[in-house]
Amino acid sequence: MSKAKEANTVAPLCDYPLRSAAPTKNKDILRWVERMEALLQPDRVHWVDGSEEEAAAMMDMMVKRGDCIKLNEELRPNSHLFRSDPRDVARVESRTFICSVAEDDAGPTNNWMAPEQMKLKMNGLSEGAMRGRTMYIIPFSMGPIGSPIGKIGIQITDSAYATVNMRIMARV
Repeated sequence: MSKAKEANTVAPLCDYPLRSAAPTKNKDILRWVERMEALLQPDRVHWVDGSEEEAAAMMDMMVKRGDCIKLNEELRPNSHLFRSDPRDVARVESRTFICSVAEDDAGPTNNWMAPEQMKLKMNGLSEGAMRGRTMYIIPFSMGPIGSPIGKIGIQITDSAYATVNMRIMARV
């Protein structure tokens, strides 16, 4: 097990309290999150609030765990160095599939699998995948909230890195 994977078994957010209560009453969302929790079996659940305090606590946690290095504040304010494993940065084409109802939609150069078949496969591979870890639930908006072009979504991850960086890519 890698140092980063082992590290996620420690206390999740240091001094920042875990927010296990859902910030929504939407029954469909709550049922989906419950299904994901039952499938993934995390030790802890945290609904991300997107606050500066939460992001700072998560960055501090990742520095303490050794996931990243805080750079010189005078030369590189609010900057951190994260190193990635070169074996874990690109997709593997033989394991990348287009899952559409019609196989023709995948195109001639892509792998295809029926959506229900892939769902069964992924559920089997994902069972218990977050044991010993924290499941971060990230409600977000791609685009302006309330805009006709904005899209609302929820990301579930066990990566503090992905959680913090989602704030750069979307409105959390």
